[in-house]
Amino acid sequence: MKKRVVIGLSGGVDSSVAAWLLKENGYEVIGLFMKNWHDTTGLLQSDCHWEDDIMFAEMVARKLDIPFYSVDLSGPYRKRVIDYMFSEYEKGRTPNPDVLCNREIKFDSFSDEAKRLGGDFVATGHYCRKEVIETADKRIYRLLSGKDDNKDQSYFLCQLSQEQLEYALFPIGNLTKPEVRAIADKLRLATAHRKDSQGICFVVKVHLPTFLQQKLEVKMVSVVEIPADFKHKLREAG
Repeated sequence: MKKRVVIGLSGGVDSSVAAWLLKENGYEVIGLFMKNWHDTTGLLQSDCHWEDDIMFAEMVARKLDIPFYSVDLSGPYRKRVIDYMFSEYEKGRTPNPDVLCNREIKFDSFSDEAKRLGGDFVATGHYCRKEVIETADKRIYRLLSGKDDNKDQSYFLCQLSQEQLEYALFPIGNLTKPEVRAIADKLRLATAHRKDSQGICFVVKVHLPTFLQQKLEVKMVSVVEIPADFKHKLREAG
């Protein structure tokens, strides 16, 4: 009996090729799109929003002949990722919402939805690899860097637990970005030449001051600029 994998189809080339690879390797594949953000405040208008992403994800699912679903996770995403981000900036710290997003959303809330669809595994288009080590009494799951040094994303998954890694698959971890593009181009996938997304996980590119002003008040502070020659003297002093 085939193992069922639910893959997060984002509308990008990486998850598209990951879905194809899973199907090629004999898995029963289901595509699931996550809608995690609705507010357009602070978004740079040159970037596509989730409406474009879901359209591309659906086109890929149709091309690969796999079932396609979508789920709205904007509630837990705002509470567990965005609210945390605002809180950290308010305290004067610089957070990494992408790390939290993977731990709290992609491999938690999303995984719950995947289980409801009967998924045995959850897959993503991350450039990283997983290694399984068998010991006398248990299995240990190691997260490894991806083959492509320029695209390695293992850092963003560094907080995944052993339980989360157990059911995670990273099909493109042994490929480089050019190889992924070439596969998508050969398959004539709609996402083959789509621009990579940048910015906050699922919110895309934002004008950060405008985005933060949704909740944080502007504060007047003093900025002290250190002359370059003084910095050099400090380095020489150890």
